Amino acid sequence: MNGVHDMGGMQGFGPVRPEANEPLFHAPWEREALAITVAMGACGQWNIDISRSARESLPPAQYLGSTYYAIWLAGLEKLMLQRGMVNATELQTGQAHNPPLPGVRRLDAAQTAQALAQGTASTRAIDRQPRFAVGQRVRARQIHPSGHTRLPRYVRGHTGTVERVHGAHVFPDTRVGRTVPPFVDDAHWLYTVLFDGQDLWGSSASTGLLVSVDAWEPYLEAVEAAP
Repeated sequence: MNGVHDMGGMQGFGPVRPEANEPLFHAPWEREALAITVAMGACGQWNIDISRSARESLPPAQYLGSTYYAIWLAGLEKLMLQRGMVNATELQTGQAHNPPLPGVRRLDAAQTAQALAQGTASTRAIDRQPRFAVGQRVRARQIHPSGHTRLPRYVRGHTGTVERVHGAHVFPDTRVGRTVPPFVDDAHWLYTVLFDGQDLWGSSASTGLLVSVDAWEPYLEAVEAAP
């Protein structure tokens, strides 16, 4: 999906200017927003890719007019509304009017530290060999899917070099295809591909700028060697 979130080199926003000594959170509510979103990930009603897709598919004006963690909260509200875990009145008033939705897992406080330490593995066994090797030149496919994708728009059609092979991981593009459990668990080889910044953005990019992108195998195609 060519969403408003995929803004690298687009929209006229100019270069990224990092905030000096930026704190982890700019306000206490941001810390709470992160905690709530992570805790709700344990409910079993969506996966991380569906969660990302919910944030990316917010209306462009809302997305661009919101801060980072406001986008996280809006995405969480969208997911909960879609699944009947909350209604609009409850969100507006902050008061529950209906009993909890049955079959939803709950993350108890005593389980939190262990759950965060363990995480959720995205690696999978796969019965085929990787198509590409470290040092090989590859091209990011020129794709414009209607749904979720993790291939940045700014590298599509450009050539880079495979820097690392990470093994097989669940494929985000198909993992969002089923929005209720059990989720799609299709896996493909994952690579880190290195791109030249000036190839991506022209002479306005800093000399020597290199951009690393983690790209699944379906995103890439081999580049024929010059005769």
